[in-house]
Amino acid sequence: MKKIKVTLIKSPIDRPERQKQTLRALGLNKTNSSKEIEATPQILGMVRKVTHLVKVEEA
Repeated sequence: MKKIKVTLIKSPIDRPERQKQTLRALGLNKTNSSKEIEATPQILGMVRKVTHLVKVEEA
């Protein structure tokens, strides 16, 4: 399966709780933290919900 690299570039402070939970589920805790994740439909949906806070690259 294809992998993507997701990096948290903006702080989740002052964001809705739902977006904070999505970032936690993706494994992104601190600003500039990165994670390589398999690009499943569920993960892509989560990334789409927080695109304004993250940077996505193909790994």
